[in-house]
Amino acid sequence: MRSALVVDSPIGPLRLESVDGVAVSAIRFDGRPEASDPTSAQAPTAAVLVEAARQLAAYFAGSLRSFDLPLAPHGTDFQRAVWHELALIPYGTTVTYGEVALRLGLPVSASRAVGAANGANPIPVVLPCHRVIGADGTLTGYAGGLARKQTLLHLEGVATERDQLELF
Repeated sequence: MRSALVVDSPIGPLRLESVDGVAVSAIRFDGRPEASDPTSAQAPTAAVLVEAARQLAAYFAGSLRSFDLPLAPHGTDFQRAVWHELALIPYGTTVTYGEVALRLGLPVSASRAVGAANGANPIPVVLPCHRVIGADGTLTGYAGGLARKQTLLHLEGVATERDQLELF
């Protein structure tokens, strides 16, 4: 049974979704469903979403560094491989798109394909696509906007190039 739960966060409202009631299938920024979403407002909230909300609150409070949730992201085999690699990036660290490509056994030139898969990540924050940056250390692309990406990295104690630019 499809279920959804909207929670407040320091990066704005997040809509947590589960297609089957067993695993988290999506987190959407601004708390809005997709136009084609048939999730009923009367549908009971799946326990997995209540747990996801609890873990997200702990993450934003700084007391949780890794998530332990069943996930069911929908995507191609390549996208799922990239998303699996995202889950392995430690809290408070960043890697480049090229480094993710190398971890997948691909050449650095596959960084654009990695970036496209990163941008299609349906479960941001939990699958930490915000931890992937440009080869020159710049913040590039984030479905929720660069301000959210910077906020998440700051929460994890990561200084960004944008911080340096704001000093001048």
